Amino acid sequence: MDSSYRGCWPTMITPFTADNKIDFKGVTALVEWYIDHGCDGIFAVCQSSEMFFLSEQEKFDLAKAVKDAAEGRVKVIASGHTADDHGKQIEQLARMAETGVDAVVLVANRMAQEQEGSEVFEKNANDIFRQLPEVTFGLYECPYPYLRLLTDEFLSDCAKTGKLVFLKDVSCSNEIEERRIKLVQGTNLALFNANTSTLLDSLIAGYHGYNGVMANFHIDLYKWMYDHFKTEPELAREVSDFLTVAGVSEARAYPVNAKYHFDKTDIPMSLVTRSKSISLLNENARHEIDSLIRMEKAMRTKLGLKG
Repeated sequence: MDSSYRGCWPTMITPFTADNKIDFKGVTALVEWYIDHGCDGIFAVCQSSEMFFLSEQEKFDLAKAVKDAAEGRVKVIASGHTADDHGKQIEQLARMAETGVDAVVLVANRMAQEQEGSEVFEKNANDIFRQLPEVTFGLYECPYPYLRLLTDEFLSDCAKTGKLVFLKDVSCSNEIEERRIKLVQGTNLALFNANTSTLLDSLIAGYHGYNGVMANFHIDLYKWMYDHFKTEPELAREVSDFLTVAGVSEARAYPVNAKYHFDKTDIPMSLVTRSKSISLLNENARHEIDSLIRMEKAMRTKLGLKG
């Protein structure tokens, strides 16, 4: 197992300027914030990054900017795998690899239409592996535009053959997670849970880390739980309960509310967002984030973390 694919990895949001261009100064500041707050790696150009709303060039420019800002301190992986056409996907993935990211992340629902079965999915996935043999791949069970979970057979094959180094699991099921741990045991495929409510139990069972939305609000709290769940199990469960309830705020207006949170705390950031209307962050939604900020501070005090 590559020990560098472990820990707490944010799904990076994309800061935009007031005139709706990528704010690259904001990108650099965000990378510094993630690293300063304990991230073990960064997943850039993902759904949280609004990759379905970025131009082709913006995807590659963003990935390179994040990789450059990280300066080798943590691994950076990126997707940008958004095209419908299989040939176009090959081009996207090859170009993303050229940015220098440590792994290129495939999106499960891009490799077959919703009505198509696992045979089509596996055929297209294996063709990507065949055409891009030098690329290191991860895979994300992205829920947009539809959720496609991997079959046990495909995951087992990828683990045994080394086709994947990283899986972002969106099953939200401890039963599935426990099964997947057995499937990848003894291989180099790292399992990352995107779901907070099942996260602690999955870590106890053997998952390798967290890769999710709420790392944009309080990655340091996830990192504390990851580092201490074995040595301080009761307090880790209390932190898990806090994170689970806090995670409900994702449904309100993410990623607009994440940008509001950053702007209210550590990084000046516009609320400009391409994937959601800013109007979703109404007065009540802002009050919810304000409350979350106060609760985070209280939890940090309890855990002995810096403000």
